[in-house]
Amino acid sequence: MRSTAAVFSLLTAAAAVRAGPTASVPVRARAVEIEPITAKGNAFFKGNERFYVRGIDYQPGGASANIDPLADPKVCMPDIEKFKKLGVNVIRVYSTDNSMDHDECMNALAEANIYVVLDANNPKYSIKREDPHGSYNTVYLQSVFATIDSFAKYSNTMAFISGNEVINDQTNTTLAAPYVKATDRDMRAYIKARNYRKILVGYSAADVSSNRQQTANYFNCGPDEERSDFFAFNDYSWCSSDFITAGWDVKVRNFTGYGIPIFLTEYGCNTNKRNFGELQSLMHPNMTGVYSGGLMYEYSMEPNKYGIVEIKGGQDNGGIDQTGERIELDEFAAFASALKKWPAPSGDGGYTSTSKAAPCPTQDQNWLVSSTKLPAIPEGAKKFFESGAGKGPGLNGPGSETATDQASTSDDSTTSGSSSTSVSSTSGSGMSSTSTSASTPTKSTNAAVRARVSAVDTAPFVVSGLVLFFTLVGAAAL
Repeated sequence: MRSTAAVFSLLTAAAAVRAGPTASVPVRARAVEIEPITAKGNAFFKGNERFYVRGIDYQPGGASANIDPLADPKVCMPDIEKFKKLGVNVIRVYSTDNSMDHDECMNALAEANIYVVLDANNPKYSIKREDPHGSYNTVYLQSVFATIDSFAKYSNTMAFISGNEVINDQTNTTLAAPYVKATDRDMRAYIKARNYRKILVGYSAADVSSNRQQTANYFNCGPDEERSDFFAFNDYSWCSSDFITAGWDVKVRNFTGYGIPIFLTEYGCNTNKRNFGELQSLMHPNMTGVYSGGLMYEYSMEPNKYGIVEIKGGQDNGGIDQTGERIELDEFAAFASALKKWPAPSGDGGYTSTSKAAPCPTQDQNWLVSSTKLPAIPEGAKKFFESGAGKGPGLNGPGSETATDQASTSDDSTTSGSSSTSVSSTSGSGMSSTSTSASTPTKSTNAAVRARVSAVDTAPFVVSGLVLFFTLVGAAAL
């Protein structure tokens, strides 16, 4: 009996040492869920309520710095306080790093009821005007899809922009249109194949009078799987003027009956002191039946002099440090006042409830695209629909410009991403962007609670079993 008790004591002590503090995996913060924005007819909706974009463009450091403000809470958090003070409901972010975590910034924006419109491209991964065919390749699409993977989980991700001003006032740039539209198509197909909620995808155009209407019609023509969810453009024609002088009456007339939502991804001519009277018209019945608001350019003061907030030290060393003090400039108060003075109207704003395709533009001296066919998705990119895009290359990857050998080999849209929606989507949501394994997370990973369970410590069970065993042995010995 004594030997049995000694053995029991030793084993109990050993188990006690093993049973130290329970090892745990850090618990992720609860995701903040808000009502996603959807499109119906030619308007946006938040649930059953008409939604107007009343926002601001956000790129601290400017295009040359090419930083991701949503990956660094030290950058985004003070700016979110300014957004709340302004009263904006949407921000546009031009560059995001698809290899980084965005939970803290995106959740803080959601808590403030602010939605995000994201450009899917960045300087190293984009369609090049001078070589649209070669730049529409597997490496490029992997980056685009990885950006979708990074942000699809957030309910305040309003939309992705498939391209920004790729087509401009140089006529030959219209030849890039099929490749941007193919990307637009592939992004929607990827979202569907990965079982994400429907996130809007559209193009942001330059306001070029010679091809504005052709560009708009092109992105809204053809079969449904090739049509954009919205069309947007950057408009600087209102220079502290009025609805008529700026020519907005003509644009409204030209876009009446267009069939999908339209909004301004940039506005705010700065040739005069700005009073942001554009908001009065954007929220007026003259426009709400056709337009769904707009984004003022821009938040931070950069060398082009459009900003309303100065970030102290933000222009030093190429703009790599955007954590400095935020100083409100005169136009900050002017924009906040305009947002308050001209609120979003109640009711449906006279929108059109049905969506329809536009006629495809015909080739002419201003529009060089001669066919409605889109390039086929590059062969190497097809696997992403089933296995996911994998870890994104971020903003400092090798880039996609030299991957011309992985470009599309066909202009036949019947074998392109337009049919990719038929790719098997039973592999789950693919929320993870760090693996290309065919075994992807299920849709339950989209749940509001994004946490990992602590590791289970088995030592207490070992001790209990030993106690029971030696109790029985002791009883038998007696």
